[in-house]
Amino acid sequence: MAAQREKSAAVAVAPAHGAAVSGSPSPSSSSGGPAVSASSSGDRWCAAIGNLGELGANVDALQKLLGRKAVFVDDDIFSKASLAADQARTIKVLDQRVQSLERELDAAISAAARARVEKRQAEAAQRAAELRTREVTEELENTARVFELHMEELRLKQEDIAKKDSDIKVLEAIIRTLSSKDDDGSSE
Repeated sequence: MAAQREKSAAVAVAPAHGAAVSGSPSPSSSSGGPAVSASSSGDRWCAAIGNLGELGANVDALQKLLGRKAVFVDDDIFSKASLAADQARTIKVLDQRVQSLERELDAAISAAARARVEKRQAEAAQRAAELRTREVTEELENTARVFELHMEELRLKQEDIAKKDSDIKVLEAIIRTLSSKDDDGSSE
């Protein structure tokens, strides 16, 4: 643990030191001169040392926490735990897939139910259309029969009119013949 603490401290110091070096202005580029850069560098060093102290305290607190809470297991137990964790993840993924498939199945069942209802409605509409077609066909057939009857009646009336017309012509011929005989007899 001491070796790890030293590595952590070295890692923490390196960025803090690099930040202080790279962040501090060089004496040649500073307009304030060497006195300003020295006080600025000193403040940064003090801040870096304070950060290192906090880092050390945090490492100690983490070490105590790990000492109390850490569980040390051998390789077999770790591999079994890893396998169990992998299986748990697989089970979770499979459970999510099952739930997704159940939702898809529910949606398919709902769609099938809607399709059955629409099919029933279409069949009912088709039956109604067929019934209406039969009714219209019957109406047309009845109208055709009535039309035929009217045509027969008109034909009979036309024949009757033609017969009466010929009778009228015969009667007119008789009247003319009789009237011409009367005229011949009255003139004698």
